[in-house]
Amino acid sequence: MCIRDRDWEVFRTTVSKAWNEGVETLPMGEAIVWFGLEFVGSPYGPGTLEVAGEEDVVVNFEEFDCVTLVENAVSLARFVKVNQPEILESEGRYQGAYKRMLRELRYRGGRIDGYPSRLHYFSDWIRDNEGKGLMVEVTQELGGEEDQATIDFMTTHVESYRQLANRANVAAIQQTESELSSLVRYKIPEDKVQEGASGIQNGDVIAATSTVDGLDVAHTGLAYWQGSELYLLHAPLVGEVVEVSAQPLAERILRIGGQDGIRVVRPVEAAGVPGGDLPETLIP
Repeated sequence: MCIRDRDWEVFRTTVSKAWNEGVETLPMGEAIVWFGLEFVGSPYGPGTLEVAGEEDVVVNFEEFDCVTLVENAVSLARFVKVNQPEILESEGRYQGAYKRMLRELRYRGGRIDGYPSRLHYFSDWIRDNEGKGLMVEVTQELGGEEDQATIDFMTTHVESYRQLANRANVAAIQQTESELSSLVRYKIPEDKVQEGASGIQNGDVIAATSTVDGLDVAHTGLAYWQGSELYLLHAPLVGEVVEVSAQPLAERILRIGGQDGIRVVRPVEAAGVPGGDLPETLIP
């Protein structure tokens, strides 16, 4: 498991600041944006989940890729909403609670069962987290059009994935690709993003659809309104840092050749039993 003391120091400092500022009282999307903005300036790190050893929850607050920024902002918002500051008095409780929240977002059904159980394709991430009641996709309602492109990038590029040297992993990923390809998916075409923007809310997850054969999503980030313009709060390409996009979202999508539209996914308000009430060893 790749978790360092420094990461937990950042975690404690960040959630303590959030509670001091009453972030837990904000609507879910606003809380997510608050946390995302806390990491502006943090370095982009490619392959942050690709660590040695068996598949397990990776906690990394020192560098982000586009998906881990989204996952951590959402999980941190959920954490402060369903827990009380007293949880920080027990290292085991707060660490177990947060790892569980990341695991719930990142893995199929919230359970780790090897490399294929991680939600590698963002279409799978959306589908699974909708099923768990954590997200609701609103792409179709905002003018999305049907997207029938086949998803098979991973198994047609096995040389790019260390874990796909294992044939069993390839077979499992191929099954997921087949399922995802058979789903009815929607995207808002790049020339209609501006038209649909008025229905997008702060903290919505934005998934930029890909023009690459077999790949569903090229990039992810968080919707962030500044005045009357909608921007993307995201971790961009290698060598960059977490930032608010220089151009409004609609303009950015049109400018980038490898992206041809967006999907919009809305986080559901956090509720339920505080994540720290069970030690991680008792959580199935």
